[in-house]
Amino acid sequence: GDGVGGLGMKVRLEPDRCVGHAQCFAVDDVLFPVDDAGYSEVTVFEVTPENEDRVRRGVSACPEHALVIED
Repeated sequence: GDGVGGLGMKVRLEPDRCVGHAQCFAVDDVLFPVDDAGYSEVTVFEVTPENEDRVRRGVSACPEHALVIED
């Protein structure tokens, strides 16, 4: 690494919490894909610095806290 902090933030889904509100998808349909029923299809992904604000908005939009940020 180059010693810079704050890199490697990841998002993961807790599938048993997701009830298909698709609020994350409403924030960003590319970062937060959902299936036909509105359930999140997010797999663990690394957040790029330019996506960080949008990812935080998508995560905080979930009323069930199904999306988890791992710093």
